[in-house]
Amino acid sequence: MLLWGKLMSTNKTGHIRLTSHPGHRAPGRFPIVWGAPTARERGPVIGTVTSSADRNAIGAHGGSYSVYRALAVSSGALNPIARPDLTNTSPAIDIGPYPQWADAERIVSLDPWGHRIAQDFHEEIAEGVDIRPTIAVTKARLTIPEFTSKAWGVKADGEIVHESGDIAVTKAAIDPVWYLPGIARRFAITEDRLRRTLFEQTGGAYPELVTRPDLSIFLPPIGGITLYIFGDPAALGDRKHSITCRVHDECNGSDVFGSDICTCRPYLVHGIAECVKEAQRGGAGLIVYNRKEGRALGEVTKFLVYNARKRQEGGDQAATYFERTECVAGVQDARFQQLMPDVLHWLGITRIDRFVSMSNMKYDAIAGSGIEIGERVSIPEGLVPPDAQVEIEAKKAAGYFTPDHVPSTDELKSVVGRKLEEF
Repeated sequence: MLLWGKLMSTNKTGHIRLTSHPGHRAPGRFPIVWGAPTARERGPVIGTVTSSADRNAIGAHGGSYSVYRALAVSSGALNPIARPDLTNTSPAIDIGPYPQWADAERIVSLDPWGHRIAQDFHEEIAEGVDIRPTIAVTKARLTIPEFTSKAWGVKADGEIVHESGDIAVTKAAIDPVWYLPGIARRFAITEDRLRRTLFEQTGGAYPELVTRPDLSIFLPPIGGITLYIFGDPAALGDRKHSITCRVHDECNGSDVFGSDICTCRPYLVHGIAECVKEAQRGGAGLIVYNRKEGRALGEVTKFLVYNARKRQEGGDQAATYFERTECVAGVQDARFQQLMPDVLHWLGITRIDRFVSMSNMKYDAIAGSGIEIGERVSIPEGLVPPDAQVEIEAKKAAGYFTPDHVPSTDELKSVVGRKLEEF
């Protein structure tokens, strides 16, 4: 109770000030010039909830975790005016700057300077301005159980793959930071329409979207991105080195728990193996892991689709794989990969020599953003789980990249997965 009383005392009035209040339209201390060549010219992204005069962004830091922060504050576990101590939190390796960072059209969904906050704005932070990193870069080791089998061809070299089998990796966590005018142009819609739709489809959670046209930055409450870099990260932006890359969208059931209804973990592990081998050849490997569970439809929707597929007349057929998703969700895929290449530009990538993916949506988005793609690498047939044959054959028929035979309509009808009672 003592802690709670202390926290409550930080709110001097106890009243709530609406974001639509006319007084909020005064010019802020920290204007944003998106696409400026330096961090200081661009300005810091400030989503603080404790100093309205400094705020220049809609939303709050932390993406989908901002609500947990609110719970921690409301329960008295977290002081609402607490500031992060950024001592010794600087990136484990330097990334950038690259020319793409100064292109207001090339990067619109993340802050390219987001990992350099403590470095570029140390004076403002020391003065008490609540500026927070949106990117963190560290080093780690990965243990992939599958690689104990020699069939994967991952061999120890003492540097990238240690004798223990652990794999050295540089990893970066990235929270989304949306530059709304650039997001709108990327989707070929007006900014007004984008703002209005975001406001309406989040139940009016962010009124500043429609009341503050002067604020161009939005910190959306969605999951971010994790990068896993194998080899020298600097090689990613150097065309003298070869790059292998897999862009992988989250699938908790398969990636973590090994569910065999899809190819997600096998394809992810295959991508890691190819990235490791590329790094051992002197190039660099990159896994981009996006939090877009269930094609950005969510895990509840995904499981509903599983039930619908398994219970439909004729069983879980490859012929109706995409149809069942659309019947439940209203759309086959909500990932819309237009924003995905931004993180590749953040890394300075201009060419991917080996792209480990069958997805034409991902390929088209990357190539359309100006990054060259050489070889496309599909998942080996032997890695596809039995119940995932429905998915893989449906994708081949739908035009996904494959060097194999494209199944006919009649062949798709013969590819049927397990029934619910067989699990």
